[in-house]
Amino acid sequence: MTTHLAIDLPTCLSLQGKDRAEVEQRSKFLLALKYFELGEITSGQAASMCGMSRAAFLQEASRHGVPVIDLSEEEMAQEFAHV
Repeated sequence: MTTHLAIDLPTCLSLQGKDRAEVEQRSKFLLALKYFELGEITSGQAASMCGMSRAAFLQEASRHGVPVIDLSEEEMAQEFAHV
């Protein structure tokens, strides 16, 4: 289930050589990325929100400096105990 949201953006965003579709896609991605970073949505929900595959979203999230795995120190120790 989804809902529609309209957001007013400064015109300077479209003056950087990008057309409206590019600005719209980037805005969807950045909004999804922030909600994911805050832990308010899953990576699958974020990917769906911006029309990407989950793998592509996770790769882009990592490229933007957002951790895609959030393990506690204890979980990390358990994960790497056999390495």
